[in-house]
Amino acid sequence: MTMHITGTREDWLKARLELLQAEKEFTRRGDELAQRRQALPWLAWLRRRTRSSELWLIAVATVVGMTAGTLAVLQAKLAHGTQVWLFAFDPDERLSAQAMVAPWRLLAIPLGGLLLGLFTALVLRFRPSPAVDPVEANALHGGRLSIRDSAFICGQTLISNGCGASVGLEAAYAQAGGAAASWVGQKLSLRRGDLRILVGAGAGAAIAAAFGAPLTGAFYAFEIVIGAYTVANIAPVAAAALAGVLVAKALGSTPYLIKTSVVAISSWTDYLLYGLLGLVAALFGVALMRAVAVADRWVGKAAPPRWARPAIGGLALAAMALVTPQTLSGGHGALHLDLNGDLPLKMILVLILMKSMASIISLSFGFRGGLFFAALFLGALMGQSFSDLVNLVGGEGRLDPIAASLVGMGALGVAIVGGPFTMSFLVLEATGDFTITAATLAASLIASAVVRETFGYSFSTWRLHLRGETIRSAHDVSWMRNLTAGKMMRRDVKTVPAATTLAEFRRRFPLGSTKRAVTGRYAGIVATSAVYAQPPESEAPLASLAANADVALSPELSIKAIMTAFDETGSDELAVVDEGGEVIGLITEAHVTRRYAEELEKARRELTGDTG
Repeated sequence: MTMHITGTREDWLKARLELLQAEKEFTRRGDELAQRRQALPWLAWLRRRTRSSELWLIAVATVVGMTAGTLAVLQAKLAHGTQVWLFAFDPDERLSAQAMVAPWRLLAIPLGGLLLGLFTALVLRFRPSPAVDPVEANALHGGRLSIRDSAFICGQTLISNGCGASVGLEAAYAQAGGAAASWVGQKLSLRRGDLRILVGAGAGAAIAAAFGAPLTGAFYAFEIVIGAYTVANIAPVAAAALAGVLVAKALGSTPYLIKTSVVAISSWTDYLLYGLLGLVAALFGVALMRAVAVADRWVGKAAPPRWARPAIGGLALAAMALVTPQTLSGGHGALHLDLNGDLPLKMILVLILMKSMASIISLSFGFRGGLFFAALFLGALMGQSFSDLVNLVGGEGRLDPIAASLVGMGALGVAIVGGPFTMSFLVLEATGDFTITAATLAASLIASAVVRETFGYSFSTWRLHLRGETIRSAHDVSWMRNLTAGKMMRRDVKTVPAATTLAEFRRRFPLGSTKRAVTGRYAGIVATSAVYAQPPESEAPLASLAANADVALSPELSIKAIMTAFDETGSDELAVVDEGGEVIGLITEAHVTRRYAEELEKARRELTGDTG
């Protein structure tokens, strides 16, 4: 009996405790709901203001720029601090500028690769879909970026750069800034065009903060992330870039400066030589991007476990770092070291080869990051070697090595990353020299034109192309993907069996009842006028008058492919068939052209900010 009473009391106390906890949770949720209700009017008011006023959009972009600048500085300090801890060098120096690193410390690269592989495998187990970067988000998703996916990309990049792999942090900077902007824009329910501008502003502000260069960051947003420079986007992007730089300076970040007093242009023939350097940079950039793709396929065919690939690549990187640490990290320190060093031509060529191999190995074996700064470093080495060759042939002093290095830096940056004005302004803000900037712009424009003509992709869009996408820039093309044959077709199409006689067709469809008929099991389109032009009692099968019997559209076909089909066939209408060959609809060229024009005009208005 006693035991029964005790048990009952314990049950009662347990139930009482659960009740108290439930009341506490209920009260907490009620308080949260009350706070949300109080906050919702303010949020709704801010949404209305931002959607209706350009000044409020600029204000939001400024806040986004401050956030992006803070995130860029935080990531830079975290990665640099990790490198200092792992490789034991002076915190005021850079990893790639070290004369040597203790061999046993280089084991941090494969160990970091192992950590990266396990981290990636763990995340992909729960989120197998590929993460979206700002360029893809603006081109295909209306500026929508996932915070979780962006955090995953930033984590991968920090591990990769922190353990010394030959990748830069610029992709993580842009990802974090773009994701913060996208989150704010979605909370404010911004229009598609405004959200794309805000994402570009966030990514550009992060790049501006990383280099201490507001013009560079702004044009990075215009040329690479948004894909256009218009009156509607200049003010928000510029405000964000300036805010990012000011916040970065306040947090102790130093601007990217290269002091020089050389004269880049002494005669008109110098432009020709720098133009030739731009051509060489374009060809080298295309070769490097293709080499990454080839190496990626080879690594895939070798079939080591995906989680183990970074560790295997890390062993190769460690072996190369035994020769020179300049192959490690992005190459910030090595660029400054070599720019002012009088290196022999053979050593420069060896460094170009080794840094290229290090970047290819890093990316193909699964390390995460970009080629932005590696391209600048390789371009500087290429420019220096180009000046040595020109001076060897044309006489000493024909081209200044430092000027050629800076021009090569910009030209190869354009070839790989894109954005001729972005790289030209980077050189201008780093040097303050307008003559070198003019030479860089000339070489960059040539490099950009050659890459577009012979290759057509930047490194970011090339990686997307290898994944199956077809975008070549950040221009908004997602609206084209929504205009498919299945969504634009007419479903009230008259279908008849292909074996139906012409006489039977005339009995079933009197003149004027329909303009055309389509064979049910597709064998072509028959015009009613063509049937009535035949003898009235003709027993010929309907298929004998069918046109375009071998041309039909699938429901998922895009408007671009549909318009190509109309151009090739010269027909005014085409049938849409399912996988079994059964006709499900009809689509006319006039309707496709009109829908394309409507959507194109809508996209133009969003781009220019004309929402009226």
